[in-house]
Amino acid sequence: MRTGPAFCCALLFAASLLAAERQPNFVFILGEGHGWSSTSVRMDDAVPGSRSDFVRTPNLEKLAQGGMRFASFYAPSPRCTPSRAALLTGKSPAQLQMTFVGEGRRDSGGDLNGRLIPPPAVTELPASEVTTAGLLKRAGYATAHFGKWHLGRVSPTAHGFDESDGANNNGGPDDVANPHPKQLYSMTGLGLDFMARQVKAGRPFYLQMSHYASRQGGDASAGALAAVKGWGGNPSEREIAEAAADFDLDLALGQVLGKLDELGIAGNTYVIFTTDHGTPGRNPPLAGGKGTVSEGGLRVPFIIRGPGIQPGACSQVRAIGEDLFPTIAALAHVSEPLPKGTEGGSLLPVLTGAGKGAVQRPRDVFVVHFPHYDKDAIGPASAIYLGNFKLIRVYETGALKLFDIAKDPGERHDLAGQMPDKARELNQRLTDYLVAVNARMPKPNPGYDPRKPTEAKRGGKRKGKQ
Repeated sequence: MRTGPAFCCALLFAASLLAAERQPNFVFILGEGHGWSSTSVRMDDAVPGSRSDFVRTPNLEKLAQGGMRFASFYAPSPRCTPSRAALLTGKSPAQLQMTFVGEGRRDSGGDLNGRLIPPPAVTELPASEVTTAGLLKRAGYATAHFGKWHLGRVSPTAHGFDESDGANNNGGPDDVANPHPKQLYSMTGLGLDFMARQVKAGRPFYLQMSHYASRQGGDASAGALAAVKGWGGNPSEREIAEAAADFDLDLALGQVLGKLDELGIAGNTYVIFTTDHGTPGRNPPLAGGKGTVSEGGLRVPFIIRGPGIQPGACSQVRAIGEDLFPTIAALAHVSEPLPKGTEGGSLLPVLTGAGKGAVQRPRDVFVVHFPHYDKDAIGPASAIYLGNFKLIRVYETGALKLFDIAKDPGERHDLAGQMPDKARELNQRLTDYLVAVNARMPKPNPGYDPRKPTEAKRGGKRKGKQ
């Protein structure tokens, strides 16, 4: 009988090939409003400050140690509904015309006395759109969604999911101010049961668990609060509350990772963690946060662990939310052609290339179209990325802001004055893209009165988190 290191390596290699030929499972955990400073995972090895110096998320660290982090992963939008739609379909909010949230909002130039009237936004995911769940279901997968849906009032089961706990918005199934942490642990329990049943049935699965808001007002469990208070230091009550809510998220993740080990399927399961937009408020070392097209509103954590992915890797390749749809399709060995209009590209070459490689998308630019009044003083805006350059177009004034985000991720140095040709080039590329996808644009507000106050439209407090 052959033994020795070489023979063992051959067996491991053969086992990995066998796992790759099987249809892998997927667990997609979507956080709500978390930026770099919301976890203890350093998202960019080149930026020491790309993690929290107080929050502790040991299970997320475990996931990162076993998988790959992306230092330049971008949410499709700085708001909840648009990002969730794009993550599920591979199409941008601009193309879907789902550029904003609709619940309890009064985003119109007349109501808010803005210079512009923002365009109406679709808030119900069209039934015609193919989702990741629908694509995988046709490939033989069992599919489930638990947690925050926020893509309209139609059940996720109408969009390719076999199981769900409803078309939940910010209030969750109980319609309360803070579903967290009750619904966090409830959805996790539903997910664990779903996984166990599929393993018993011998069926591959796609499970998505979408968290509710848990920062700046979100509740935390007594155990998490006690743990955070035991960390020491001199944090404020707000810092303790936010860190405890984050610690609850991490504990729930730990339950998922533990269940995968218990079921014996961790080696054939891709676990994905990201979030829909940046943290509300500040996101050091990045500028801005939720509701802005600044880096802090868009650049978010992204970690993926699974077969063929180098443990502990940190990729500097830019990835976008729209990439998840074609990436999961590729990892699942789906032979069905991707739907017309898919804007993302498969990250497979990067995932199997130790974090290096190229992503093939239909366009070489990435656009975030956010033509609404929200939490940024500049008002409605769009951003376009090409290489290391990022251009922001401000619709109220027509101003253009240009940044080299490789050298200046904090967006402190506007280069538009120094590089007018580059600014004009990117501005034209932005126009070309918006025309090509038939994006809805803001229009002049004939009722605008500069004598009236405008504070209500500029990040004022509103009920609920979206």
